[in-house]
Amino acid sequence: MDTFELIAKLTAVFGPSGREESVSQVISQLAAPYADEITTDTLGNLIIHKRGEGPRLMLAAHMDSIGLVVTYMEEDGSLRFGKIGGVTAKEIRNAPVRFENGVIGTVKVHGKADEDKLTLDDLYLDIGAESREEAQAMVRLGDTAVYATVIGKAGNRVISPYLDNRVACAVLLKVLEQLTKSEYDLYLVFTVQEELGLRGAKTAAYGIDPELAIAVDVTGAYDYPGAPKAGSAVLGGGAAIKVMDSSVICHPELVEKLSLLAQQRSIRAQMDVLTRGGTDAGAIHQSRQGVKTGGISIPCRYSHTPTSVADLRDVEACVDILAAFLETK
Repeated sequence: MDTFELIAKLTAVFGPSGREESVSQVISQLAAPYADEITTDTLGNLIIHKRGEGPRLMLAAHMDSIGLVVTYMEEDGSLRFGKIGGVTAKEIRNAPVRFENGVIGTVKVHGKADEDKLTLDDLYLDIGAESREEAQAMVRLGDTAVYATVIGKAGNRVISPYLDNRVACAVLLKVLEQLTKSEYDLYLVFTVQEELGLRGAKTAAYGIDPELAIAVDVTGAYDYPGAPKAGSAVLGGGAAIKVMDSSVICHPELVEKLSLLAQQRSIRAQMDVLTRGGTDAGAIHQSRQGVKTGGISIPCRYSHTPTSVADLRDVEACVDILAAFLETK
């Protein structure tokens, strides 16, 4: 399966934070031919083990996504909702959504809302119901919805919902598929509930007790018109070697090693210095007595919107640099 097809397969799966089971099943099926052992822990983290004689290395990519959760049904059949993860009213207005049972809808703005000061309380879901009773027959309180936009490709660019973080899951699967030699006792962990505070990574790291770890995630690409200067990464600049974000300052030994490997192997790479956001590295590096932790990121524009954008060349560069890392101690 080529990289774009793999990303398309993963982004199509329903899997907001707390409901990652379907994503886990798909990843497990894809990883099975290459794994020595596949387990799922109590929280739902999917752990792919490739046995080796070297140090325990944890590669982590979260498989959950942001989403919406139904909190109230109006008499007219419209739905009020809360957020799962980093959802803002500005980013989701007019977005098409789908529920796990196949019901579709759209996010709309209440007619009396101030367009310049939108909050989630100003929005509702229209699922086509004409009354509360009809809405209750279609969905339940507590049901979750995700974006219903579809993936597309424009040259080297991918436009899709939920590149955060299915694109990094694709990176780990490609690394596993291509792996012929590893200097590590390798654990590829597809974590849950990252969007709610790095919850899965915390328990997974405690259980595995890695000596080294690398978190793979998207990072903000602020290279579009009018973008804030909140990060250093750009689309097409290659694998983003994380230096820091708001959750972690990466271990300098790993930053140096990844940078040197990129230079030695002629892998396109850039530094990832981010003043906001976080990844599973934030929880992993604080586990037990501390873990030497780094990060490899895929630059991504508009990551929590229905139409995020990434570059396939950056994705491939992330695969290459991780494969190179696994070949060296």
